[in-house]
Amino acid sequence: MFSYNDLKIGTSFILDGEPYEVLEYEFLRMQQRKPVAKTKIKNLITGKVMEKNFHQNESFEEADIVKNAVVFIYGHRGEYWFRDKDDPAKRFSLKEEVVGQSSRFLKPNTPAVAVVFRNRVINITMPVKVELEVKETPPGERGNTAQSGTKIAVLETGVKVSVPLFVNEGDIVRINTESGEYVERVKKS
Repeated sequence: MFSYNDLKIGTSFILDGEPYEVLEYEFLRMQQRKPVAKTKIKNLITGKVMEKNFHQNESFEEADIVKNAVVFIYGHRGEYWFRDKDDPAKRFSLKEEVVGQSSRFLKPNTPAVAVVFRNRVINITMPVKVELEVKETPPGERGNTAQSGTKIAVLETGVKVSVPLFVNEGDIVRINTESGEYVERVKKS
């Protein structure tokens, strides 16, 4: 059992039957009041972030979170299939709501991490950066910098990203999966 003093950044605990992770922690002691742990916590199932104060009489159960290396196989009609990295026979599927915005950057054989709570996969963590091929983009016009020198490119997963004018069809670009933005060109076609 955790006390309110044990809620440090990165700690996982159970609150109201759901797993939470501490993102921010601050210990407050005011005059003639009981000390308080002021935290910002994230629900590991829904991804919702909230601020909550905990008092010294509260205790928490530790959340047994397991992280497994997995590989994306394919997606079809809002259902995404993954397999265990070491055992291809161990497969599981997740709905689009669980995978979230990361699904836009998934291509076959993309490595990921499955977050497991009580023998159930509750979330998928993608690599921060992935490399994708540019499938379609208009040609870059020289001197056209009125729009800050960018254009829209369609990547191999179908997602549209703003890229610099020098990026062409067939180029491999690195994309940040958290922000959805172009990072750099990896390989020129």
